[in-house]
Amino acid sequence: MTETRKIAAILVADVVGYSRLAGVDEDRILARLRTLRSDLIDPTIAVHNGRMVKRTGDGSLVEFRSVVDAVRCAIEVQNGMVERNAGLPPERRIEFRIGIHLGDVVEEGDGDLMGDGVNIAARLEGIAKPGAICLSEDAYRQVRARLDLPATDLGATQLKNIAEPIRVYSLQVGVLAQVKPPIPAESHTEEPSALSPVPDKPSIAVLAFNNMSSDRELEFFADGITEEIITALSRIPNLFVVARNSTFAYKGRAVSVTRAAEELRVKYMLEGSVRAASDRVRVTAQLVEGASGRHLWAERYDGELGDIFRVQDDITRNIALALQVKLTVGELARLWEGKTTSLSAWAKFVEGRKYLDEMDRTNVLAARRLFEEAIAIDPDYGGALTLLGITHWWEARYVLEVPMEIALGRAEDVVRRLENLGDRESGVHYLRGYVAFIRNEHDTAISEMEQAMALSPSDTWVLGCLGQVCIFAGQAHKGIEALTEAMRLSPYHIDWQPYNLALGYAWVGENESEAIRLAEEYVRRLPTDPYGYTNLAIVRAFFGHESQAAAAIATLRRRNPGFGVKNLRRSERYMRADDLERVINVLRAAGLRE
Repeated sequence: MTETRKIAAILVADVVGYSRLAGVDEDRILARLRTLRSDLIDPTIAVHNGRMVKRTGDGSLVEFRSVVDAVRCAIEVQNGMVERNAGLPPERRIEFRIGIHLGDVVEEGDGDLMGDGVNIAARLEGIAKPGAICLSEDAYRQVRARLDLPATDLGATQLKNIAEPIRVYSLQVGVLAQVKPPIPAESHTEEPSALSPVPDKPSIAVLAFNNMSSDRELEFFADGITEEIITALSRIPNLFVVARNSTFAYKGRAVSVTRAAEELRVKYMLEGSVRAASDRVRVTAQLVEGASGRHLWAERYDGELGDIFRVQDDITRNIALALQVKLTVGELARLWEGKTTSLSAWAKFVEGRKYLDEMDRTNVLAARRLFEEAIAIDPDYGGALTLLGITHWWEARYVLEVPMEIALGRAEDVVRRLENLGDRESGVHYLRGYVAFIRNEHDTAISEMEQAMALSPSDTWVLGCLGQVCIFAGQAHKGIEALTEAMRLSPYHIDWQPYNLALGYAWVGENESEAIRLAEEYVRRLPTDPYGYTNLAIVRAFFGHESQAAAAIATLRRRNPGFGVKNLRRSERYMRADDLERVINVLRAAGLRE
């Protein structure tokens, strides 16, 4: 029997006190469970793209590709049970405990799942209160910024038959609980004017294409098409393109195109759908004027799955024509540089990119495996090589499995492989700049990032990284400008962008209230990241709030007592030694240990 190892979001649910309920009236409880499954549970799982792996008597084991989907499903089920239990005496209520974990599982040939990922989810379910949902830290990290109900941090918890303690978060669900959409764009910037439409060039957002196929496994296919179109559009010099992490925030939400355009502050929206069956695919795309909802251009493409790369190219070119954006021959050639013609390699790349977005240890390592598999299929796949290099850079800075020099050497090997493919791809400059940053070669890093921006002017990752490097190089105003633009392109921004913007404001002594708000927001979103607390302490101390800086470090010492000055000396890449010493002295004064 064949088996496959993968990362998955696992949900385990069980009925509270099933034996007691069955002992009172087994026929009635079984009939109610069958009704709940057909009317509530199974349809909710299907809506949120879940796969019922197996039922275990009164329990269920369900697999999801996304933790967000798993939590949405769990909350909807628990809310539904609150409604159905209203007015019933306690002894007749059916209540569920639910545990959710993101981790490594083994899928057997018959579709069953085994491994630590399943075991941890089952143990989390066992400690959940009736009507509640328990999340592991790995799962909570995926949804912490999108919960519309409080999460209780239960701390490091020793689960039965699990070797190491796991930090657990509990959600007590009520009828109004839900996973909320990302924070509105208005709350992400210093003032409303920063979000006003860009007047000197067309602005566009690409919504996630709908998967119209019955096979939920093809969800990645629709997402991948969307992401590739966004990447290609971001390389067009005279086009303002909203980042994919912001447009994907609307996935699965019943939001009109006009409303999405208003919230994202763009003039045009692209929406579409994908239907695949056997070896055939149909893609539809519509370009819509945001304010009026008027269709400016629409097209349908039918062909073989292998034609999908041509379809992506056609859609991008047609958008440029419709928006009257003129492209040179060189600019046209660059739109699809770094791509592959292998569907299997592309599928690995798309899945890996989703893991890389989270930028934590588990996900970075999972992404690396997928990029390596993609490159094994297509050794000249520039896009996969670039992101593989980023995983090595991330390891070099934060030390995951190998020493920094080894990881950095691997990243440099990837740079050389990319250079051998040609030097027109923005990812080459992007990765060179990252490596130079770790090498404390700040001027080189800034130059490389700027060259990457010239090739991909709407790339929020590159903009954000340019801003970060500038701040550490003592060019805080330039860094603030780049980060502000990155957050304008991505209203539902990546967490480390406001982190660095807060630090930039602190270095120049400007926008005190906004700097502190951004630093505090980061800590709320990532309460397990020790650097969030040191950043908050630096920002507070630079603005003269020493007691509040000490409070941030006190929280850090409770949460991560082993973290100290040594970690900052290893990871923080300040160009000027005096800047690093100023930071360390401020943190020592706030109580940070060596």
